[in-house]
Amino acid sequence: MLSSTFNVKPTMAAAMGRLAGHFGKIAGTAVMASGLALALGIPVASAKDKLEKEDLKFGFIKLTDMAPLAVAYAKGYFEDEGLYDTLEAQANWKVLLDRVISGELDGAHMLAGQPLAATIGFGTKADIITPFSMDLNGNGITVSNAVWAEMKKNIPMAGGKPVHPIKADALKPVVNQYKAAGKAFNMGMVFPVSTHNYELRYWLAAGGIHPGFYAPLKGDVAGQIKADVLLSVTPPPQMPATLEAGTIYGYSVGEPWNQQAVFKGIGVPVITDYEIWKNNPEKVFGIREDFAAKNPKTTKAMVKALIRAAYWLDANNNGNRGEASKMLSKPSYVGADVAVIANSMTGTFEYEKGDKRQVPDFNVFFRYHATYPYYSDAIWYLTQMRRWGQIPEAKTDQWYLDTAKKVYRSDLYTVAAKELIAEGKLKASDFPDFAKESGFKPATADFIDGVSYDGRTPNAYLSKLKIGLKGNEKP
Repeated sequence: MLSSTFNVKPTMAAAMGRLAGHFGKIAGTAVMASGLALALGIPVASAKDKLEKEDLKFGFIKLTDMAPLAVAYAKGYFEDEGLYDTLEAQANWKVLLDRVISGELDGAHMLAGQPLAATIGFGTKADIITPFSMDLNGNGITVSNAVWAEMKKNIPMAGGKPVHPIKADALKPVVNQYKAAGKAFNMGMVFPVSTHNYELRYWLAAGGIHPGFYAPLKGDVAGQIKADVLLSVTPPPQMPATLEAGTIYGYSVGEPWNQQAVFKGIGVPVITDYEIWKNNPEKVFGIREDFAAKNPKTTKAMVKALIRAAYWLDANNNGNRGEASKMLSKPSYVGADVAVIANSMTGTFEYEKGDKRQVPDFNVFFRYHATYPYYSDAIWYLTQMRRWGQIPEAKTDQWYLDTAKKVYRSDLYTVAAKELIAEGKLKASDFPDFAKESGFKPATADFIDGVSYDGRTPNAYLSKLKIGLKGNEKP
């Protein structure tokens, strides 16, 4: 566990401000706390400015895209906003979500689909929102060495190296071989509503491989109905060991666990999610809806600190990524070797051993307005939930929009961003034009299968996808 009383040098004002607050509690009067602060020359916050809650606990999973939390802590951005936080690694995504719902955690690094799934009642029902998108891209799909050896026979080569992006078309003959031999082809993903699950399913389906349906109304939440490939949940840090044991033949996960397979020599990452959907939304910062309603100043302070951390991570053309990689390598955060983390964090990605390529946007934390919670991002995840049966019945386009607006709270983000601009910490040009922003990104065909997506017309989008539910179809 990390506590804000360690590993960071708070500003004198923040440290003394906290001392004053605790002194006041001990003495039983706010007057003594204010007197101490004034004697030390520290401005005393008015009741108007005082945060509703200052001591907070945030959860995360050991992945490199938890970086905004680590940076906001280490660089003192949380303390600048009057927050005193503890960062705590969680065992898995379900535990993390449950602890946010129960109030044991005040917020957490979450899968983009988690607040949406909770809100619509797939799995645990709860009102979870996000006022901040943590990053774009950052995932990959890795296969075992044996599967790679077979896939490679189906991949064009140039200069002695495979031509990228590698489509699942190259995997299909391998899957067919397993089926012909009566052997199940198992792959791992991190959670049923994870970006990794939907990206893996998208890639497989684009190559003509059926990843299976969910049927929650029938009590089937395995997601393997009619599947050519059987997908199951494996916690991210356990992916390489599970692959090495032969329990699964491939997996979809965030970093550093694809690069770990390369370093250990047990597998080959065949594609990144940047190649599946260019600049796709990845993790979000999730909080309870009632927490935000009861603690608007605290919520604003959290978002301000996280925005500043994301900006630092992308500043100077990723010039801070080396420092960030060292930070994340600590056992308290990700706990992987610096070299493994830096392999992707610094703008490169290694596929087959020795085949390292430049992918400057593999991890994006701020540029391209990465931190803004777009409705169109939320709607894409909802379409995938519908596509694979997690949403078992047809929904109107208006339902998709209403759900996105309830969960992806751009209003809370905008308040925090405008205050950072007013304080001179960031510029208006760093953000979307809030006066004109609709919450929808332009339609894009930057997908592995070239299908165009427009968040304004989710049902029309679903109708274009060859494999998956559409219209009134049921699993």
